[in-house]
Amino acid sequence: MSNTLPDLPYAYDALEPFISREIMELHHKKHHQTYVNALNAAESAYAKAPTPKERIALQSAIKFNGGGHINHSLFWKGLAPAASEKKGTGGILKDGPLKQAITAAFGSFDNMKKELNSATAGIQGSGWGWLGLSPITKSLEITTTSNQDPLLTHIPIIGIDVWEHAYYLQYFNQKGDYLNAIWNVINFDEAEKRFVEASGSSKL
Repeated sequence: MSNTLPDLPYAYDALEPFISREIMELHHKKHHQTYVNALNAAESAYAKAPTPKERIALQSAIKFNGGGHINHSLFWKGLAPAASEKKGTGGILKDGPLKQAITAAFGSFDNMKKELNSATAGIQGSGWGWLGLSPITKSLEITTTSNQDPLLTHIPIIGIDVWEHAYYLQYFNQKGDYLNAIWNVINFDEAEKRFVEASGSSKL
């Protein structure tokens, strides 16, 4: 089955002023669509490749574009219009299992945010910052991945894209400003749903 670009669960301008409509349209319609198209092409070529050597040569394209598709599909659902702008529920971490787990792992939500921002800001080049649930420690941990590598060592709870196309048109080279702003549109309801499902899964 061909991979397809998922619809956004909100309008392109719904995350303003924290993420502009221009960024969202370019990011979704152009960048994510490119990953989808390239992944479909690579998978089709892989299925038709007559030799192991040719299939091996296609694996990097499948990893890169497949990771881009996976990561962005998670990213869109992980955002929501900001409650501070009276548009939605983004940026509000309610009392519940996720908040309890964050406090247990980091001492407070603010500490977690600072640690995740610091780790994500420190990525050299392009990549992603993650709050993930470790199947080994059964606790929340912060980690990063390079380029479009998907998070395979943890179950993703919150992911933050720090490729320049995610912020440069609005924040220019001020990555830190983008990282501070994005917390206003993090969909903590979705994050808690992921956490609850992961915590009760047989993976842990």
